[in-house]
Amino acid sequence: MQCQICKKSGMSGNNISHSNRHTKTRFKANVHKQTIFMDGKVQRVKICSRCLRTLHKPPRVKGKAAIV
Repeated sequence: MQCQICKKSGMSGNNISHSNRHTKTRFKANVHKQTIFMDGKVQRVKICSRCLRTLHKPPRVKGKAAIV
C-alpha cells in the first residue's frame, strides 16, 4: 500500500544472515486506513504513521487536514 499524503510505499532490500548470505526481502510502509477531515470533507484515506503523527500537531495554516 501507499500513503495518499506523502506517497511513501514499500522498498526492497536484503536479509543478511550471520554467514553473510543475501536473500531478497520487501520492507513495507506502516500504512493505516484513517478517517480525516480534509478540504472541508470527511474522507477515509490510507495514511502512514509518520503523516498521522504530523496531523496530530495543531494546524498552523487554515484549511489543512486534521484528524476527526
